[in-house]
Amino acid sequence: MSMASNSNQISKKLINKVLDCERECNEGLVAVNTGISLVDGHNVVVRTDARDVAANGKVILISGGGSGHEPGHAGYVGKGGLTACAFGSVFTSPPPGCILAAVNAACQQQKGCQVLMIVTNYTGDRLNFGIACERARVKGHMTEMVVVGEDCALDSVDHSAGRRGLAGTMMIHKIAGAMSEQGKSLEDIVSYLNLVKERMGTIGLSLSPCSVPGSGPSFSLQSDEMELGLGVHGEAGVRRMKIQTAREAVKTMMDHMRNPNTSTHIDVKQGDRVALMVNNLGGTSVLEINIVAKEAISYLEDIGVSVDRAYCGTFMTSLEMAGISITLLHIDDLLLEYLDFPCEIPAWHAPCLATGQKLRKTPVLVTLETESHSLSDAGCEKLSKESSDRVYKALRNACEQLVAMEKELNELDTQSGDGDCGSTLALGAKAILKKLGESTNPGLPVDCPHTLALSLGQITENVMGGSSGALYSLFFTSAAQELRKANPKRLYAALSSGLESIIKYGGAKPGYRTMVDPLYEACESLKSQDLNTLSTESLFRISSEAAKLASEKTVSMNAQAGRASYVNKSLLTKPDPGAVAVSAWLNAITNSF
Repeated sequence: MSMASNSNQISKKLINKVLDCERECNEGLVAVNTGISLVDGHNVVVRTDARDVAANGKVILISGGGSGHEPGHAGYVGKGGLTACAFGSVFTSPPPGCILAAVNAACQQQKGCQVLMIVTNYTGDRLNFGIACERARVKGHMTEMVVVGEDCALDSVDHSAGRRGLAGTMMIHKIAGAMSEQGKSLEDIVSYLNLVKERMGTIGLSLSPCSVPGSGPSFSLQSDEMELGLGVHGEAGVRRMKIQTAREAVKTMMDHMRNPNTSTHIDVKQGDRVALMVNNLGGTSVLEINIVAKEAISYLEDIGVSVDRAYCGTFMTSLEMAGISITLLHIDDLLLEYLDFPCEIPAWHAPCLATGQKLRKTPVLVTLETESHSLSDAGCEKLSKESSDRVYKALRNACEQLVAMEKELNELDTQSGDGDCGSTLALGAKAILKKLGESTNPGLPVDCPHTLALSLGQITENVMGGSSGALYSLFFTSAAQELRKANPKRLYAALSSGLESIIKYGGAKPGYRTMVDPLYEACESLKSQDLNTLSTESLFRISSEAAKLASEKTVSMNAQAGRASYVNKSLLTKPDPGAVAVSAWLNAITNSF
């Protein structure tokens, strides 16, 4: 791992040597994708079947640029894509000799090859590829160059180097590759690409800078800032603004792209057909990229634009820059054919369309048949009014106890978990209390233990979530099967059944320092009792006392389940929060009598 300092900041990267990183990157690329190869002694990636391309008279496609934009451009070498790619140092154009080596590797000693160089609009690339283009002509090849610059960020190009070439260039690679594979002539491909590039626009948005290997961050952005229109080398954008939601950011980007008052805008209006590319600039999560894609499609469909193709992924990066770019390309049936043309290109991510679907359509939500969630108490014994009132009081006491212990349980959980045990249990308890309502008209079936347990299982599952919600849902659902008869003796069976389900599906066993420990001891305490002679109050008192002792003993246990099992034993100096919670609600039920 290389670490380098710039000012007071450090750039950390998983590389071996700064000077070798570009070459080693592409060594990894060809090691994975054996349809492409590296050229000995040159920073060039070439198709392994390049000889066939040249021998069949197909147009040879050459591109490249500085490294750091992976998978562009080397990742687009392959059947249906580029024939060869020349790569320079990070953010540095390859020299003419390297580009000419790419031509030689692609032409494979063939004379008079048709060669097209696809170049992004940066001064260094134009100059170096231009020199190589002229030298290739001297060698007898028919050589042309298409310069791509589709950046929509600039307000004016009157006093600049013009529009920068961004991720949209990767779509040009794909289109050119399809045309070459179909045997189109150099003249036809050049003419068509020069039309296509004028129907395209891209804009970027950055949330954080990138850092060149061996250096620190290339610029700085405050934690609450984002920059619109940033270049892929860290060049300044058109506006810095406060962080926005994905929806707001997409609207800001799209509105700027379509602004007719800027000379670099793209005209997109109702009735148009487009291909959309949402590109990860390097450090953006898949979660974010998918959200942005959803918002971009929604924006376009809301203004009446048909998004016939949508591409979402990592197509051209700026090292680890957190950010995105959005590309729009006006399409027709022919262009769609070229985009869909089969290829074997490592970096191209074609969308997955529904079987038989020719044009992308935003899918409607899948509607499931309505499933009844009403819980039936048919065949179950009901409690008397007096017993129902006791159940109401016991349930309310238990829930109120868990709500009151939220902070205490969270503090216990900071030792062994993520500090939210109390909040999770309080969330479920509050939901139960809300549903329970007033004693005069309870919202839960307190007169039917079976249905009540099923109801509690549903609430804990839907409201609490996570492991706790699942475990309590298992407990109540399994316990319910033993409560069809309103008999105090069934309480032991219900407790045992709920415990067995937690052990079966949760994986924890007695002695593992979890909520299983107090439940297990509660069951064990009732095993030797004559359940027919014990009152409900006695059942809960005995089991509650056993559970309390068990929860206290978890202090000295080795954690073998849950998050606590990953924590050093010496740090676990307090009882398990899940076990304490079980003891607490059992005690609260006992006190309700």
